[in-house]
Amino acid sequence: MIRTRKLLAGASLVAFAAFTGTAAQAAGTASGTTITNTATVNYQVGGVAQTAVNASTSFTVDRKISLTVSDASASTTTVAPGQTAAVTAFTVTNTSNSVLDLGLSVAQQAGGAAPHGGTDNFDVTAPALFVDTNGNGVYDAGTDTAVTFLDEVAADASKTVFVVANVPAGRVNGDIAAVTLTAQARDGGSAGVQGAVSTETAGANTAGVDTVFADTAGATDANRDGQFSAKDDYTVAAAALTVTKISKVISDPFNGAANPKLIPGAVVEYCIQVANAAGGTAATSVAITDVVPAQTTYSAAFGIFLNGTVTAGSCNADGVAGGSYVAPTVSGTIASIAAGATRTLYFRATIN
Repeated sequence: MIRTRKLLAGASLVAFAAFTGTAAQAAGTASGTTITNTATVNYQVGGVAQTAVNASTSFTVDRKISLTVSDASASTTTVAPGQTAAVTAFTVTNTSNSVLDLGLSVAQQAGGAAPHGGTDNFDVTAPALFVDTNGNGVYDAGTDTAVTFLDEVAADASKTVFVVANVPAGRVNGDIAAVTLTAQARDGGSAGVQGAVSTETAGANTAGVDTVFADTAGATDANRDGQFSAKDDYTVAAAALTVTKISKVISDPFNGAANPKLIPGAVVEYCIQVANAAGGTAATSVAITDVVPAQTTYSAAFGIFLNGTVTAGSCNADGVAGGSYVAPTVSGTIASIAAGATRTLYFRATIN
């Protein structure tokens, strides 16, 4: 009798899977579901049909705990030195067949290979976790909620979790900070209250709802431990500026522009070259100031020129008039200097 029931139950399960396979979710049948299978035997006595005999068996579906965490963007987060509220995003999914609370924690990598290439060599500061409250996939300060766990996550449901941190000033181009987000299965407590850490059922199957860990190993956690972890990183894109100041004599009162000498009355052109190293990012709002030497007089007739270029170390006369002079200081702002580019500010003065 026992063997017959197992065969019937197996056939019923195969038929059910074939019928519902295209619509089934990854989590499978919800834990706590009672599955009943009934066998019917019809027979006759002396050619007369008798009352059918039935036999049923039931069991309760146990809880399979599985979860995943993944880097939501699959790429590094580019940040600037001194940036605050730098954001990287993860997707946390409950692939269990039961509602779970998911405890969250963030850790910083201590050196070694970063997940998107390069080597981890610094830590961000004050990392905090936020859940994507409005579901738009973008961190919205003041809208998204700070969390330490995800509350009552339904089977097959996903949540976006943001790690929001600050980048120390002084970091240079190419520096990398890797972070790890770990989610841990917790029994669903009451709404708004984090449940206790889920535990796997030891020993033989019981009549109640047992728990089986079915998660795989994540970035830093083990196989079947009721947790899952994933890594992401921040990569610094910085501007590296160098400044060179050169001067050249333009003319003097006796020789004019033909072989002029640096004598009183001579006109001198000062050129400030600002170079942004290749491989970084653009420097913006580059403000330049230069105090005109007391032994010279600023040439208001010539003016100030900005955003000029350089060829073989020499300044070209291709800037745009701008800037200002408030004695004794010349100043001007260049809107942007791209990585690998050099731009200039130049003006003229007469030797007293």
